[in-house]
Amino acid sequence: MGLVEVCKVADVKAGKGKTVKANGKQIAVFNAGGKFYAIDNTCLHRGGPLGEGALSGDTVTCGWHGWQYDVSTGACKTNPGAKAQSYKVNVDGDKLMVEV
Repeated sequence: MGLVEVCKVADVKAGKGKTVKANGKQIAVFNAGGKFYAIDNTCLHRGGPLGEGALSGDTVTCGWHGWQYDVSTGACKTNPGAKAQSYKVNVDGDKLMVEV
């Protein structure tokens, strides 16, 4: 595992998510109140893109069928016990780095 630059900090606006690629993986990064988080981009329900979901606080809602995830842990709020992979995020100057 290592840190990979996925985008610039300014690319992920407050209260929004963005889909990025790191080491061949589709990852959703989020800016929740100035804190950055990263989870797998794929919803566990039907594979919807979580990076395109609506973010409210630290909860992202998949746009396809409404499943919700805690972006800080990947825990699925709709189906307790299910979890999207989460990744450590570092800010290095203007770079957003994800550990994959």
